[in-house]
Amino acid sequence: MQTEPKNNDTLVLGIETSCDETAAAVVARDPDGEARLLSSVVRAQWEHHKDFGGVVPEIAARAHAECLDEIIRMAVKEAGVSLAEVDAIAAAAGPGLIGGLIVGLVSAKAIALALNKPLIAVNHLEAHALTVGLTDGLRPPYLLLLVSGGHTQILLVRDVADYTRIATTIDDALGEAFDKTAKLLGLPQPGGPSVEEFAATGDASRFQLPRPMKGRAEPHFSFAGLKTAVRHRAREAAPLSDKDVADLCAGFQQAVMESVLDRCQHAIALAREELGDDLHHFVAAGGVAANHVLRGGLTSLAEHNGLTFHAPPIALCGDNAAMIAWAGAERHSRGLIDDLDAPARPRWPLDAQAPKVRGAGVKA
Repeated sequence: MQTEPKNNDTLVLGIETSCDETAAAVVARDPDGEARLLSSVVRAQWEHHKDFGGVVPEIAARAHAECLDEIIRMAVKEAGVSLAEVDAIAAAAGPGLIGGLIVGLVSAKAIALALNKPLIAVNHLEAHALTVGLTDGLRPPYLLLLVSGGHTQILLVRDVADYTRIATTIDDALGEAFDKTAKLLGLPQPGGPSVEEFAATGDASRFQLPRPMKGRAEPHFSFAGLKTAVRHRAREAAPLSDKDVADLCAGFQQAVMESVLDRCQHAIALAREELGDDLHHFVAAGGVAANHVLRGGLTSLAEHNGLTFHAPPIALCGDNAAMIAWAGAERHSRGLIDDLDAPARPRWPLDAQAPKVRGAGVKA
């Protein structure tokens, strides 16, 4: 995609099948840690799931199995290399839907075994966390806001494989809240882009909605109450016109941004206690980081705190294999190689030592 590999590059094939995107990519990492993205192929499955209003795990796994071989071939061809030239195979091994994870991880194991290549079982969350190394050349340490369909967390990224969780959601993840809000308003899925599109023409001040957790001493998130408030306002205004929907979307998005910025401001203060003068960068990653309004707010927040803001390009905010390949390359460079019996893990926290948060459950 960007340039041809050099002779001393490490080439890593990445495979992503943790939810409803089937993806493969090839990245190159030189000995100095510089990255080049050689290919990235992503095939979305939403047409398979739209009649059900959400991702059906069994359908997702079957769809991965039907097209993954083709996606891998396309990625390798686009990269201009042969599969034999790849130095390591990386696959998302969790967290995610177990059926899909097994499809991708077993395929990666088969390729690694057949070609006698190292296997790297990648934590999907770590891949999001490290994407700015691929896109911006940014190295840890930095503060990370990870906002996706399944997770909403703030973490200190100290190094590859070294994370400290500062905050988590005690109920819904932010991407989940966007999707459920879109669904109750009759908007297409995935919900994030639909809500953002309608919000662009709406009046954010029309409907009174809460700012969950704003001003609380702890840095955690909550979005269930906001989602419920949108449902109540929608019922009160029913039947909904296009203007009603746009105003509800704008109000929801504004409430989200104010809540997230408040939580992040608190987390920045906590991060400074940990890193002091070594904290220079604030990063957002995950599918919700593609929201332009949120990106703008986070940019201003970072600048207000003397930090530089980084987020991947929109195309690499959602699930993709480029981030898997890059995380694999970073782990490979440090000798973090996995055995062929590495398991798929539906739950896999980045900071397993983080204290449990009341109500957070599996999203902790």
